Amino acid sequence: MAPHGMLLGLLMASCFIFCLSHQNPEFALTYPERSSTKETERKETTAEEELDPEVLNVFHPTHEWQALRPGQAVPAGSHVRLNLQTGTREVKLQDEDKFQNTLKGSKKGKRLDINTNTYTSQDLKSALAKFKEGTEMESSKEDKARHAEIKRLFRPIEELKKDFEELNVVIETDMQIMVRLINKFNSSSSSLEEKIAALFDLEYYVHQMDNAQDLLSFGGLQVVINGLNSTEPLLKEYAAFVLGAAFSSNPKVQVEAIEGGALQKLLVILATEQPLTVKKKVLFALCSLLRHFPYAQQQFLKLGGLQVLRSLVQEKGTEVLAVRVVTLLYDLVTEKMFAEEEAELTQETSPEKLQQYRQVHLLPGLREQGWCEITAHLLALPEHDAREKVLQTLGALLATCRDHYHKDPQLSRMLASLQAEYQALATLELQGGEDEGYFRELLGSINSLLKELR
Repeated sequence: MAPHGMLLGLLMASCFIFCLSHQNPEFALTYPERSSTKETERKETTAEEELDPEVLNVFHPTHEWQALRPGQAVPAGSHVRLNLQTGTREVKLQDEDKFQNTLKGSKKGKRLDINTNTYTSQDLKSALAKFKEGTEMESSKEDKARHAEIKRLFRPIEELKKDFEELNVVIETDMQIMVRLINKFNSSSSSLEEKIAALFDLEYYVHQMDNAQDLLSFGGLQVVINGLNSTEPLLKEYAAFVLGAAFSSNPKVQVEAIEGGALQKLLVILATEQPLTVKKKVLFALCSLLRHFPYAQQQFLKLGGLQVLRSLVQEKGTEVLAVRVVTLLYDLVTEKMFAEEEAELTQETSPEKLQQYRQVHLLPGLREQGWCEITAHLLALPEHDAREKVLQTLGALLATCRDHYHKDPQLSRMLASLQAEYQALATLELQGGEDEGYFRELLGSINSLLKELR
């Protein structure tokens, strides 16, 4: 009986445990994953119920402060504050949200609907079309006003041409103008004033390289060159003025001028008694003809150009011309020097031009004609600019004139005097805050010369 009783007790205990497991899931002995899943689903359902807008008590604020009860939800964008006197929270709409008063909220969390009184899509399309039409109309009005203003300020070219034809005014090219001016200058019926006016206007046009070359095509250059033979000083002056402008950096015109006898005529005027104003313009034309033209420099030396310039510099009252002559000599000396150095370094100079420069024996001619002494004595000129140019020329002639400089006591005294003068001026510049002043540069040139002559 004892075994049977034990077996019956075990059976009753199993039944009791089975019943408890079905009444409470926590005591289940199997399927733990399913139990966890059911619990998760139950929690999610509870959360959804808590978030359900039907369950939420949503507060609908106005533009006045209202007390907020516990548990009430506040719409986004509302203005919330804590009333320190009562200890309650108060809510109202933001001030900038006044334009939203056309929107109405549903009760207790229902979605907000747009007011049915607002525009439909068709209304918006119609308004946009009218807006575009208005913009186009305004733009059209602005364009019409602008065109009307342009018509008021400017006239069509056809009307201008018609008016010019009625006035017998013809629009001329530069070539036509130069032909007309040359004809007026060369006409025997033109007065002296008309000829001078023609040359004055012509000088303006020949500054352009193309116009100066066009002057050759109809013989105008030779007419102006022949004007140097005039007995009227003013015609010589203005003819030389035109030639100087035409020769400047224009090789084609320079060649034609040499062949047309311009160099001889210019030297004759400088060698004879003429007004200072005439010689100024003639010297200007001579400088323009000689610069960067080695063949003209050769002819200049053959025709005794250095003697002519020496006589010109030694005349009384020609100090202005002396400075220009010294500047010309410095330019010619350095031009040849640079051309030879460039040919040796870069080999870009044409062999023909280099050969022409080598045939220009300028430095020996300057030495023979006494330009070493003449240039040194020009240091006595009072102008700083003149002294600067003379010092530059002395430096360029140093290799050729060194023995003459050593034998010239007047040059040493002059350099010592200028050294003291410019030392004082350079000191004043330095005190004024100019580290690299004009007088300091002149002082450097003087010190270099003195060092070379010791």
